[in-house]
Amino acid sequence: MALRGPSRQPLSPLFLLLLLLLLLPWRCPGAEPAHPEQVHLSFQGEPGSMTVTWTTWVATDSEVQFGLEPGEILPARVRGTCSPFVDGGILRRTLFMHRVVLRGLTPGVRYAYRCGSIRGWSRRFRFVALRPGPDWSPRLAVFGDMGADNPQALPRLRGDTQRGLYDAVLHVGDFAYNMDQDNARVGDRFMRLIEPVAATLPYMTCPGNHEERYNFSNYKARFNMPGDTEGLWYSWDLGPAHIISFSTEVYFFLHYGRHLVQKQFRWLERDLQKANENRATRPWIITMGHRPMYCSNADLDDCTLHESKVRRGLFGQRYGLEDLFYKYGVDLELWAHEHSYERLWPIYDYQVYNGSREAPYTHPHAPVHIITGSAGCEELLTPFALIPRPWSAVRVKEYGYTRLHILNGTHLRLQQVSDDQDGKIVDDVWVVRPRHGRRTYF
Repeated sequence: MALRGPSRQPLSPLFLLLLLLLLLPWRCPGAEPAHPEQVHLSFQGEPGSMTVTWTTWVATDSEVQFGLEPGEILPARVRGTCSPFVDGGILRRTLFMHRVVLRGLTPGVRYAYRCGSIRGWSRRFRFVALRPGPDWSPRLAVFGDMGADNPQALPRLRGDTQRGLYDAVLHVGDFAYNMDQDNARVGDRFMRLIEPVAATLPYMTCPGNHEERYNFSNYKARFNMPGDTEGLWYSWDLGPAHIISFSTEVYFFLHYGRHLVQKQFRWLERDLQKANENRATRPWIITMGHRPMYCSNADLDDCTLHESKVRRGLFGQRYGLEDLFYKYGVDLELWAHEHSYERLWPIYDYQVYNGSREAPYTHPHAPVHIITGSAGCEELLTPFALIPRPWSAVRVKEYGYTRLHILNGTHLRLQQVSDDQDGKIVDDVWVVRPRHGRRTYF
């Protein structure tokens, strides 16, 4: 008598339906595939312009309707592009990224807009067109390391934005934790969370280590920055400042191409040369990169090493950024990565170069470093080493973010907002430099 294996029952229709639903691309409950979401702005450096970016789940036309605020009618219409982005996760989810550039905007004027197509429109958003030229005083929110979970600073940032406190945002790397996770659904959730801020202000970015998966593909696809390097490095002018965003990650993820270290370094030097030629018009040079050169946190990150890769370059001798930034007189260096806030004394090669004992940040003889990575994420805050380093001026282990006010060509102000202390300003410092002789520290 032949032996038989266990009988196989056919899969039930209910089980098949549940399996199909699990494999289908996930969307926000109630959202239609063509309905715009994750709306955000960026500035490409072209005076009188603003770029609008959003996501849909099917290919549609890309249109922005806008007009002066207040006003019921949005008379102007501009078309743009729609590009598919296929996430690198196992489901290979496809998102459609829409980009439209608005031009001919009147500086300082408030506009209302909506984006989408006849298949679905976003709600109305508002923004103020950036002013051209150096003769105004930009106000920025600066932070890094904000996740979709535990984004402690976000509610207060939303309130600040609604009150009109800022002209732009600088997000110094590490988004969502991580945008690629759960087949990029975490990235979708994060972009929805920041929409009330990012759809109102230019949301300017740089890549961090948490964007690395699939060669930074989620970062490159979701954010639209100036230049032609997919947002890895670029620069732009804002008021009396030239702002440079770059990638510290090229020093760490060498499998994506060692040539990127050299390519970025040479671009940085050319850009700094041009910025110094234009220094009479825009005296401030400000950089933003994710991993700092220095920090006094109690971990083994690159910034705790004397010969850190960012500071000294590959193998401690090639393409280091400290000598480059010092040579070209960079005024302010903004960093994140450490989940805390730290302000350094003006520093070069581990030596403090204060302007004077009474006014260390007035005519400083080296760049000023600010580490602001405490906006909130699932990894919580980073502790500090027990004994502060001699070059560390202020350390704050609290959730918060930084306000940067570029008052004019000689004065800028930095304030650290503590979310743990209900918005209290826990650090407040002015940096003062003369208009002339800015390139060389002496």
